[in-house]
Amino acid sequence: MINIHEKTLQDLEFYTVLQQVSEYCVTALGNQETLTILPYKDKEELLRALQLTNEYLSSYYNDNRIPNHGFDTITKELQLLKIENTYLETHSLKKLVSISLTANEIVKFFKKFETYYPGLHQHSLRIEVTTAIIEKVDSVVDRFGDVKDNASALLQQLRQEINKLKGKINSSFTSALNQYHNLEYLDDIRESVVDNKRVLAVKAMYRRKVKGAIMGGSKTGSIVYIEPETTLQHTRELNNLEYEQSEEVVRILKEVTNYMRHYLPLLNLYQSFLTEIDVISAKAKYAKSMNAILPEISEKRELHLRDAYHPILYLNNLEKKEKTFPQTIGLKEDSRIIVISGPNAGGKSITLKTVGLLQVMLQSGLLIPVHERSKAFLFDRILSDIGDNQSIENHLSTYSYRLKQMNYFLKKINKNTLFLIDEFGTGSDPELGGALAETFLEEFYARNAYGIITTHYANLKMLANEKDEMINANMMFDERTLEPMYKLALGQAGSSFTFEVAQKNGIPYSLINRSKKKIERSKVRFDATIAKLQKQRAKLEKTSESLKVNEKKKQTEADKLEEINAKVQKKLENYQELYDSNQRLIYLGQKMNDIAEKFFNDKKKKELMSELFRLVQIENSKRKKVTAKQAKAEKAKETQVKKEAEKTVEVIRKKKKDAKEKEKNKPVAPKPILRVGDRVRMNDGRAVGTIDKFEKGKAIVNYGMFTTNVNADLLELVEAIKKK
Repeated sequence: MINIHEKTLQDLEFYTVLQQVSEYCVTALGNQETLTILPYKDKEELLRALQLTNEYLSSYYNDNRIPNHGFDTITKELQLLKIENTYLETHSLKKLVSISLTANEIVKFFKKFETYYPGLHQHSLRIEVTTAIIEKVDSVVDRFGDVKDNASALLQQLRQEINKLKGKINSSFTSALNQYHNLEYLDDIRESVVDNKRVLAVKAMYRRKVKGAIMGGSKTGSIVYIEPETTLQHTRELNNLEYEQSEEVVRILKEVTNYMRHYLPLLNLYQSFLTEIDVISAKAKYAKSMNAILPEISEKRELHLRDAYHPILYLNNLEKKEKTFPQTIGLKEDSRIIVISGPNAGGKSITLKTVGLLQVMLQSGLLIPVHERSKAFLFDRILSDIGDNQSIENHLSTYSYRLKQMNYFLKKINKNTLFLIDEFGTGSDPELGGALAETFLEEFYARNAYGIITTHYANLKMLANEKDEMINANMMFDERTLEPMYKLALGQAGSSFTFEVAQKNGIPYSLINRSKKKIERSKVRFDATIAKLQKQRAKLEKTSESLKVNEKKKQTEADKLEEINAKVQKKLENYQELYDSNQRLIYLGQKMNDIAEKFFNDKKKKELMSELFRLVQIENSKRKKVTAKQAKAEKAKETQVKKEAEKTVEVIRKKKKDAKEKEKNKPVAPKPILRVGDRVRMNDGRAVGTIDKFEKGKAIVNYGMFTTNVNADLLELVEAIKKK
C-alpha cells in the first residue's frame, strides 16, 4: 500500500507541477480534475495510468493522431435529468448530441488503432457506442437549435395556422395604414413597433378618429400609437395559437428528456471518460514540453536517474532561454544512502528536490524528464524534511520542529521508504546536533531505508565513508573562480569552501584569518584536505577526458597508418615479383645472345641445338607444375601488376608533362634592354660581369680578370646601371 504524506508533496512543490499540467487541459472539468491528482495507492492502477499517458504521448510522434476530445460540461443537464417532470431546452439537448458524437468518435478510433493504443482501447471498452441519443435529438431539433415543425402533427398544424394568421394581420394592417394615410391622420413615420406588434403612428389630434387600441405614445405627446381594430381580433387569435404552440413544444421537449433519462448512466460515463482523456492528454502535453519519458520500472530496489531535470526549474529556464544542468544519481542495494556535501548555492538542495519530485510525479502517473536508460523503483512511502520549518502556530523553533519530524521518521521508516533531508542536523549546537543527526542516520541505515541527505557536518561525511551501503557525494565547484558547476560527483565528500567563499564575497582577509584561529586546527585541516582532494578530482576528470580524446585520435591515426602500410607492403610485394620476373627474362636474353654469337662464329648447328636444349631444361627445372587454372590466375596477377606499374608510370609522366606545359604557358616577362655599364651574367652561369660596349650584336663583358664577347640574347640582367 503506497502512502505519501501531504507535507512531502508541499516540500517538493508537487502542486506547482499540477498547476502547470492543468494549463494544458481543454475543459473546465479536466482542469479541476488535474489539480486533485495525488500519488496512487495501488501499484496496478499506477502502472495502468503511466501506460495510458505514455500511449497518448506516442500519438504526437506517429501518423495516427488521437481525435479532439473537447466537450461542453453537461453537469447541469445531468442534475436536471435526475429530477422528474423537468425538461431540457434545445441548447442542452444539442450539448448531449455533441458529447455523444465526441465519445463515439474516440472509442471507435481506439478500436481501429488498438495496436498503437492497447491501453487506451481497453480503457474505452466500458463506453457504449450508440447513435440513439443523436438520432432522437436530431429528429426533433434542427441545426439552428429550434424544435422542428414536423416534431409532432399538432405542432405542424399550429405553425401552419400561425403563419396564415400572420399573413391576415399583415394585410389588414396594410389596408388600415393606406386608409388613414390617405386621410392624413398619420405622422410622417406612418408606423412603428410596440411589444412586437405593428402599430399606426397617429397624430395626437386625430386619435379619436382612428378605431383601435391605444398602445402608447411618443415622449413629446405629438404621436399616439394605435393598433387598428381590424388587426386586434387576429392578434388575439395569434396569441392563443402561440400559447398552444409553446405548450406543444414543452410537451415534445419533456418527451425527449424522458427518453434521455434512460441514458443517464451512459451520459455520466461520457463526461467522466472525456474528462479522464483530457487529464491524460494534459499529462502527455506536459511531458512533451520537457521531453519526459516513462523510465523502466524495476522490481528490484534500484533507482537510477540519468540526466534528470527538475521540471519546474527546466521550464522556467526554458522560458528565460537559460541552461538547466541535469543530474545523474542512483540508489541501489550497495549504495542506498547518499550524503551530499559542498558549499551553499552549489545545487545540493535542488538535486535532492529533483530526485524527490520526479519520484512523486512518477508515482502520480506523470512522465518524468530523464534519459531513456533510467530506471525507477516504486516506494511505499516518501518522507521529506526540506527548508525552514519554524512553526509560528505551534510556537516551535526550527530545531524542535525538526526533532518532531525525526520522531515521525522513526515511526514510519522501513526498507521500502525513501527519505529526503535537507541540511541534516542544523538548528542546534553543531557538535550536539551533529551527534544526534549521526545517530538518526545510523538508525535509518539499520532499517535498510533508502535516502538522500545534504549536510555540512564532517561527522556525517565520515560516517558515510565508514558504512558499506552509504556513499559520499559532492556538488563540484570551480576552484579558480569559486563558481558552482552544478554537477554531482559520487564517491567523495565535498568541502564547504567556507573561507574561500567569504573571501570571494569581499570579507577582509584579516577577519578570515582571525576566524580560522578561533576553530580547531584539525577541522580546518580536514576541510582543507577535502577541498584539495576535490580540486584534484576535478583536474583528474579534465585530464581523463583529454586523454580519452587523444587516445581516440591516436587510435584513428594508427588505424589509418596500418591501412596505408598494408597497401604499401602489397605494392612492394607485387613490384618485387615483377622485378624478379624481368631479371629472369634479362638473364635468358643474355644467354640467348651468347649462344647466337657463338653460332654466328662457328656455324655448328649441333652444338647450338644442344645449348638451347640445355637452357630450356634448366629453366623448366625451376618451374613448378601447375594446373591450367593456376597458370591463368598467375598470368592474370602478373598482368594486373604490370597494369598498376604502367598506371603509376603514366601518372608520373602526366605530372611531368603538365609541369612542362605550365612552364611553357607561363607568360614570359619582357626581356630588359641591356645598356653599357649594366651588371650581367650568362643564363646558365654564375659569374657576374659588366658590359663595356656592344659590337655587331654582341656584348663585350668585363669579368675583371678577362673580357669576352657574348651574344646579348644569352645574357640576363643582374643590376642596371644607375641613371645620373
